Amino acid sequence: MKKIISAIGAAALLTTSVAFAESSGTFRQAYEYGYGAKSNLDPISNARVFQITEKIMNRLVRPGLDGKPSPDLAVDWSTNEDATVWTFKLRKGVTFHDGSSFDAMDVLYSLNRVLDPEADSPARSAVKMIQSLEAIDAQTVKIILNTPFADMPLQLMDYRLRMIPENSGDTIATSGIGTGPFKVEKFDAEGTTILAANENYWEGAPGVARMEIIAIPDGQARLQALLGGQIDMERGITPQQRVMISGSDKFTIQEIPTGNWQGLVFRTDVEPYSDPRVRKALRLVADRRALVDLVLGGGGVVSCDTPVEPNDQYRASISCPQNIEGAKALLAEAGYPDGLEINVHVATLEPTWPILAVAYQAQAEKAGIRVNVVQTPTDGFWNEVWMKKDIYATRWNERPADQVLHEVYLSTAKWNESYFKDEVFDKMLSDARRELEFEKRRALYVAAQEYLWENAGTLIPYHVTRFVGVSSRVSNLDNVKNDAVRWNLITVE
Repeated sequence: MKKIISAIGAAALLTTSVAFAESSGTFRQAYEYGYGAKSNLDPISNARVFQITEKIMNRLVRPGLDGKPSPDLAVDWSTNEDATVWTFKLRKGVTFHDGSSFDAMDVLYSLNRVLDPEADSPARSAVKMIQSLEAIDAQTVKIILNTPFADMPLQLMDYRLRMIPENSGDTIATSGIGTGPFKVEKFDAEGTTILAANENYWEGAPGVARMEIIAIPDGQARLQALLGGQIDMERGITPQQRVMISGSDKFTIQEIPTGNWQGLVFRTDVEPYSDPRVRKALRLVADRRALVDLVLGGGGVVSCDTPVEPNDQYRASISCPQNIEGAKALLAEAGYPDGLEINVHVATLEPTWPILAVAYQAQAEKAGIRVNVVQTPTDGFWNEVWMKKDIYATRWNERPADQVLHEVYLSTAKWNESYFKDEVFDKMLSDARRELEFEKRRALYVAAQEYLWENAGTLIPYHVTRFVGVSSRVSNLDNVKNDAVRWNLITVE
């Protein structure tokens, strides 16, 4: 295993980077301001603005253009025979935006900060198998796990696991000091954040001299900003909007299959959704193929309530046709022979949420489920609705199978948004992490997803094909998932 993993790390070094003679021009992008005034630059905070942190900070490992682990601040990695000890070699000559050198102590500080229970970071679930960290020398870090785990590099690709300077935790939320291609010139959570090119970036000077990240809460307003030339890219284009702008020579449309998903959450700690029969009935009424067509204009892949993306090696193959009679039978068995009435809370910060809720409303009615769609303000949705109301829309960016299953459904996970508490499921995940043989490990992850199909409280009808609207003045924007974009390569006319 050690030799194989080292070879993978070495092969990933062959990626090509481009250094520009001079950074020029301004690239402008919006973000949804979903956490309101609490928005910040701390990468491990649930209120971090990832549209900014992804440009100013690096990870140890990042996804390559093929989605596989690729070197970032770590250039190579290897493990012992039982995958309980991992060794990462760090990139030399890297400096933070404040001029300080990046080394092993910054890695220890960044990861230990995530692991600290008092920090209460949702990112902790991604790396909680880490027992301790050691700095072997300035460019070598040893990670000791409390369990065998063959997929550790996948975990370190987490978009929140950015490296920050040692002892910067108290100021990072506003300073945003990292090693990335852009550095914070002015942070304004409610307005326009200005990023300047990091001319000393280890991959070379970025293509643009300046980036502006603008708070625009409403999806329709972001579209208008794109059409009006106020922003250069919008990654939340709906199928309907795609039709509107695809005929214009002022824009291009990227179509990117992703592991991103949307859905409806039924809190399992609240009656009547605490009854697994009720919540399965609420999921059985969904015609997922129709939802892909109605909500996404065909731009998605059906999911049978698993958050694991279609191309993941651990994705379960489950059949989930709409079953109205089965839903009626489950509701009657649970004491609701005449159906029930529910309130589904949505907001337009994700433009497709209201469409999803209305489409689901029509499908659920066939089983006697009366759905009231409650439109809520976009400003503060994540603070006032998400994990607060009994039923609400949700969305997640893609994560490797192990990570997303832990973050969304593990009993102790901070972001267990459906409050799903199940010891049987927890043990499945624990056993999977400890299993070193791939096929046996895969069988455990598949079984965990099948268990969710029977018991979970989240309707996940599809994984999204992302439509990205891009101004024609922009060049070199990778046509890949957001998490793998090389922002330093972008240029503008």
